[in-house]
Amino acid sequence: MSLSLESSHARNEPMTERMTGAQALVRALEHMGVDTVFGIPGGAILPAYDPLYDSTKVRHVLVRHEQGAGHAAEGYAQATGRVGVCMATSGPGATNLVTPIADAYMDSVPIVAITGQVASGAIGTDAFQEADISGITMPITKHNFLITNPADIARTIMEAFHIASTGRPGPVLVDISKDALQAETTFHWPPTMQLPGYRPVTKPHSKQIREAAKLIAESRRPVLYVGGGVHKAGAAAELRQLAELTNIPVITTLMARGTFPDSHPQHMGMPGMHGSVSAVGALQQSDLIIGLGVRFDDRVTGHLASFAPHAKVVHADIDPAEISKNRHADVPIVGDCKEVISDLIGVIQASEARGDYADWWTILNGYKKTYPLGYETFADGSLAPQYVMERLSSIAGPEAYYVAGVGQHQMWAAQFVGYENPGTFINSGGLGTMGFAIPAAMGAKMGRPESTVWAIDGDGCFQMTNQELATCALEGVPIKIALINNGNLGMVRQWQTLFYDQRYSNTDLQTTRRIPDFVKLAEAYGCVGLRCERPEDVDAVIKKAMEINDVPVVVDFVVHQDAMVWPMVAAGTSNDDIKIARDMAPKWENEDD
Repeated sequence: MSLSLESSHARNEPMTERMTGAQALVRALEHMGVDTVFGIPGGAILPAYDPLYDSTKVRHVLVRHEQGAGHAAEGYAQATGRVGVCMATSGPGATNLVTPIADAYMDSVPIVAITGQVASGAIGTDAFQEADISGITMPITKHNFLITNPADIARTIMEAFHIASTGRPGPVLVDISKDALQAETTFHWPPTMQLPGYRPVTKPHSKQIREAAKLIAESRRPVLYVGGGVHKAGAAAELRQLAELTNIPVITTLMARGTFPDSHPQHMGMPGMHGSVSAVGALQQSDLIIGLGVRFDDRVTGHLASFAPHAKVVHADIDPAEISKNRHADVPIVGDCKEVISDLIGVIQASEARGDYADWWTILNGYKKTYPLGYETFADGSLAPQYVMERLSSIAGPEAYYVAGVGQHQMWAAQFVGYENPGTFINSGGLGTMGFAIPAAMGAKMGRPESTVWAIDGDGCFQMTNQELATCALEGVPIKIALINNGNLGMVRQWQTLFYDQRYSNTDLQTTRRIPDFVKLAEAYGCVGLRCERPEDVDAVIKKAMEINDVPVVVDFVVHQDAMVWPMVAAGTSNDDIKIARDMAPKWENEDD
């Protein structure tokens, strides 16, 4: 360290020092408080790995595939609320990050992806391992940067973290040419950000808040439709206060499970394609939907024209592009959900008006009592995956984190695990990414080392990224994996059963032949492998897994291949046509009118 730097520290002045662009990158990450980076080195990013080797503040986790690095950064971000960081080289290294970047974009996860690029003079020449990753990711990033001047590195890193973590969170890509990493520059900290057009609106307009409160007072069948934006805003406590103040029923989307406690009497469950009858019915029969941090996406609305046909809509979101995108909002509110809910509470408390929802609650409690979640048990003694979820929930408890990929296992985890705490269910919602669970669970565990983290995965998803078990074993990340092994691509098989005359085209993974043998595979990766095939063994196996806390544990739960996810709203159909089992539908309260 130079004398001028030491004296500037003493005077609390901005820091100035000569160093390479690569050193500036690592130093900027340290100043941003980054403690973990997931990545794989390669030619174009190699200059950055040299100073990273000397960092005492940033831990680099050497993953086995760049997709794993991206999902691990997502898991870390979702478990901690901080920005996750991943790193890759140019060309195929960068393109392997495309899937997790798209996943983070869909689910509003704050990550910064740093990629090396070929030297600036070679950009556009189809140089070895060149890919236009900025162009490729432009539609799936909140913003991205291409840096060819080392003087821009520190400022751009600060800007990237600011953009990723403010407003509606999301992924930001920073692509840095190799020569920019190698060249010398003067490092200044803190830099001055240059984001003249970036001003996210967080404070809602008071007139819109008053209009929303007026509609609530006038409604007879209101519903609080709560999405991931409420969790991102850290507004779980405010949500509960609003719900209890108004006595309005609450439904929580896949991305908001746990934001409102499952055990709360006002909770109706999860809406949508595989939602509960009480949640789907509440939306369909409502006269007012208060949408908080939601997207009105197709998996919730079903056939959009028939969704909640009698309801007015209050839609609050920090991203103005989401409001009225799919469903017209009678009262649009742009703002951070924490501030929106707080302001709404203030206006309602000041008002004398309170809604009378006794008749509404009679209907909804009738739905909950008549159509609870259930599942089929099998005469041959085969294991029901839903039973595994129930027992896992009971034994691991609501303090654990549950991380799922996409498919049947994801839906069973959403339905049959009890969520009491915000952020404890981490999954790939919008993109539906196979291979998400294992690396995301690794990232979550590294972000929350004191917590129990269960990855709930399917045998299809597991085989896409299970190489990250090697990373977990070597890095000392003792996640636990509940592998729901039905020998098939389960959700696709369910659709083939229901809509394709049981023509099972290319969904049989043949893992019943134990190719691979998941227990042996786990052991080969330095993990503990367990297998469970009978209901009577489930508790003992889960408890054994819970006792092992020094290495990862893989539990191969061999379940019936024809276990299905119910309820179900078939794609493109009305939520009114929800089925609670095959050829069985609920009877809505107004069908006799």
